[in-house]
Amino acid sequence: MNSGKAAAPARTIALCFLIIIFVGAVLLTLPVSHNPGAVVRPLDALFTATSAACVTGLVVTDTAETFSVFGRCVIMLLIQFGGLGAATIGIGVTLLAGQRMRLYHRDILQESWNIGSLANRRTIFKTVLLITFCAEGVGVLLSFPVFLRYFPPLEALGTSLFHAVSSFNNAGFDLMGGNMNGFVGLGDDVGLSLVTAALIVTGGIGYLVVLDLLAYRKRRRLALQTKIVLSMTAALISVGALLLWLVEDISPLEAFFQSVSARTAGFSTVNMAAFSNAGLMVMCLLMFIGASPASTGGGIKTATAFTALLAAWSSATNRRREVFRRRIDDADVSKAFVVILMAGVVIILAVFALCILEPEQDFIRLLFEVISAFATVGLTAGLTPELGDGARIILILVMYIGRLGPITVATVWFFKPTSVVSYTTEHITIG
Repeated sequence: MNSGKAAAPARTIALCFLIIIFVGAVLLTLPVSHNPGAVVRPLDALFTATSAACVTGLVVTDTAETFSVFGRCVIMLLIQFGGLGAATIGIGVTLLAGQRMRLYHRDILQESWNIGSLANRRTIFKTVLLITFCAEGVGVLLSFPVFLRYFPPLEALGTSLFHAVSSFNNAGFDLMGGNMNGFVGLGDDVGLSLVTAALIVTGGIGYLVVLDLLAYRKRRRLALQTKIVLSMTAALISVGALLLWLVEDISPLEAFFQSVSARTAGFSTVNMAAFSNAGLMVMCLLMFIGASPASTGGGIKTATAFTALLAAWSSATNRRREVFRRRIDDADVSKAFVVILMAGVVIILAVFALCILEPEQDFIRLLFEVISAFATVGLTAGLTPELGDGARIILILVMYIGRLGPITVATVWFFKPTSVVSYTTEHITIG
């Protein structure tokens, strides 16, 4: 297989995201996208479009106070495109036009959803769209009574739709206003917290897991990935909530919500800027792991973290690398460590650049912002609106790389076919 053909799906995805981002940025610079008196610089429009298309949620201007109804619709569509994947949307249009899904389109779907193989692609693709719109529809119905307490009926309906799309796609954008404070101060609103958390988890566990759960009644068994994803999701939310409750002066409900939101969603019912270093470190770890494969979220993914931890534990204890009566493939273990390493390199380089550009800022808060951007979370320790243009460009690049995935980005630029020549194996000392 030559390098051009192998890298083509990744390049298509990368190009589609770039097109979506720049079209969105142009639309957000138009006067019709702004509220009266609001001023949006081209770089701020680009930052917002990137954050929306990459389902991140970091903002440099308050969404509700800056953008008009048209601008909000543009942001919502960017979130929807970004959650499903720009290339996936393009294939959907092809199918709706009655054309056949070709092998190249199938390769794009596999690359976009970060999976090795995909049977019955056409049926699964349609089911994914059905899951997305049904989940968002239910989210609108459940959110409407909640937002009706804060807005007039028509505005509450529009806010519910925006919130459902943003929550399911783990985007973190909100229309609450209040100088970018979002849901801060609403931590005791049980309805808002639970509805939002349910949408975040549904979108974050991944389409393939949802499909597997829907088929459980017929098959009476779950795939290994489903078991790993559900176990890791429950463990991360539980442990994260407990740690946050212990190190921060917040309620159990607020700790639970922040633990869920750190899984790449980006909503916050508490002020992140007031968190201690310990609390920020807990959030950094949760954000870095992020959501699950083939989901609307980012991060290195739950399955990646689980695989790496299992491999490390097996090596340290000299036990077989088995879980749920299954053995994880060696290639998957290698890929997991490569993903973690490449993610670490991107984060380290970005933090180093921000340390140079913003020397007056605290290191832990710079690290927090970069991980939030890379994992497409959108939580902020209060720094993003204060950053200079150079730092904002760095975060734009980090959000783009984080949404595509470091391996996809590397494939676009560095992919080469496997050489037929191999050399003699020799052991070296490790550890």
